[in-house]
Amino acid sequence: MISVSGKKWEQKKINQNSVDKLKQDYNFSDILSRLIISRKFEDEEITTINTDLDLNNVFLNNEDFNRSIKLVVNCINNHEKICILGDYDVDGSAATSLFVKLFENINHPFFYYIPDREKDGYGATKKLFQKLILEKPKLIIMVDCGSTSNEAINFLNKNEIKSLIIDHHEINKPFPNANSIINPKQDNGYKEYDYLCATSLSYFFLDLLIKEIKSEINIADYLIYVLLATVCDVMPLRKLNRLIALNALKNFDITKNLPLNTLFELNNKKNKININDLGYLIGPILNAGGRLGKSQYATELLSSNNNQVVMDRSNHLIKLNNKRKEIETLVLNEIDFVKIEKENKEVIIYYNPNINEGLIGIIAARLKDYFNKPSIVITASSELLKGSARSIYNYNIGRVIKNSLDKDIIIGGGGHNMAAGFTLNKENLKNFENYILEDYSKSNAVNNNIFTYESEISSLAFNQDFYDDIKKLEPFGTGNSVPTFMLRDLRIIKPCVLNNKHISSILKSKTGFSIKSISFNSINTNIGEYLMGYKNNINVIGEINENIWNNKKALQLTVRDLIL
Repeated sequence: MISVSGKKWEQKKINQNSVDKLKQDYNFSDILSRLIISRKFEDEEITTINTDLDLNNVFLNNEDFNRSIKLVVNCINNHEKICILGDYDVDGSAATSLFVKLFENINHPFFYYIPDREKDGYGATKKLFQKLILEKPKLIIMVDCGSTSNEAINFLNKNEIKSLIIDHHEINKPFPNANSIINPKQDNGYKEYDYLCATSLSYFFLDLLIKEIKSEINIADYLIYVLLATVCDVMPLRKLNRLIALNALKNFDITKNLPLNTLFELNNKKNKININDLGYLIGPILNAGGRLGKSQYATELLSSNNNQVVMDRSNHLIKLNNKRKEIETLVLNEIDFVKIEKENKEVIIYYNPNINEGLIGIIAARLKDYFNKPSIVITASSELLKGSARSIYNYNIGRVIKNSLDKDIIIGGGGHNMAAGFTLNKENLKNFENYILEDYSKSNAVNNNIFTYESEISSLAFNQDFYDDIKKLEPFGTGNSVPTFMLRDLRIIKPCVLNNKHISSILKSKTGFSIKSISFNSINTNIGEYLMGYKNNINVIGEINENIWNNKKALQLTVRDLIL
């Protein structure tokens, strides 16, 4: 079925025998069983649906973790200064903040550095280390970076400075000659956890380190930072990440965390913190500093207990995020979406030399979401080009960027399954594009640009019991998306424009049942035009959500698309 927005929609194909067996084995409802089957939940994940499970450290006897702990403990015992180098995104900032919390707690000499996107470039480089060693660290801990920094690590070794890498980006042999590396993608016995972000790996490392040095800090107080980084780095909320999410949300009291509580208060938020707050409110605010020249601000905020510092950094980051939104809107308005759609390439590669390089990642994410295809945005940076990529769930963009680096198509870069960044020479732009498109065509990724919904439901299913069953699979996110349903033959009444961009309306069934609905950012779109003016009955694709207004809860349908 082709929708008014031009998307092709199909119902997910589910084995009914599997659904029936799950209903029988666990006494689940039909819709809950159907959702579990469609997401391919494993037995341990199914157990988390009705049972509270504690989060245990799965790296207790891991060789890489044990070696890394000995390295850091030795530095602590010898009172050697430690430098923490983190990436400028939320994952790097959150991981760095965890280390700051520990070293401040034990009063150990340290400093941290978050590179400036334009001045320093990405990650651990020889040029950056030439600056950092002036502070005379004996150990540099790299979080969310370092996996491709062979030259930089060799420089540290020549200067007799120890190094530890805690990262989740693609890493190929020969590995950097660091004293220790924690990266599941080394395939060193724990590759099954390659979906963890750097903050998750840092959390489990610090948990073991704290026990080893007998510190009194409770690292579990900052598990919400792990979930924050997981969501912002688009890691799947499945398996161990699902357990992290459930424990973090269950145990977190925002009033006891000054940075997050301040951000909530400044944004007039009063609800219990949830995944959407982390991904769509807090994450973008924290990322704004790295995008617009204040890369240290997020770490300064997350790691501080000082009211004045927290308030200052929060206000600055909120202002920067508002500025980012304005610039992003201008950039998106310049993009010819119709032309890109007509070109119909399997990977969107958009080059505009005038885009602020701090925004290319978020523009790539917008293109990926719109076209449901891997998307790469490239801009000019001095004499070079800089690019940022965002991918769909079944195409590892970090792998192809690392391979293009090995083939000398690009001159620097790295990433993970869902996101990557790189630099290349201008004359290699066409070669890079050809390589990416060829790699995608050879890959096993299947993207026929078909959007799927779970099932058709009647308007009578739009009730609290049905919604409560869906909620049992929360938290929703990457790898466990919010369920989408089709409702047939609804009439649109009382459409109303909100904030000049959203449309609120009532959807009425033939039986007279009324459903409140919201369609976000739909003004000046085909969906918006139909919502405002279509008089006949229409089929609606949407998600059931709970709207909280003035402390009152009510179900509403978030409209994703319309089908005639």
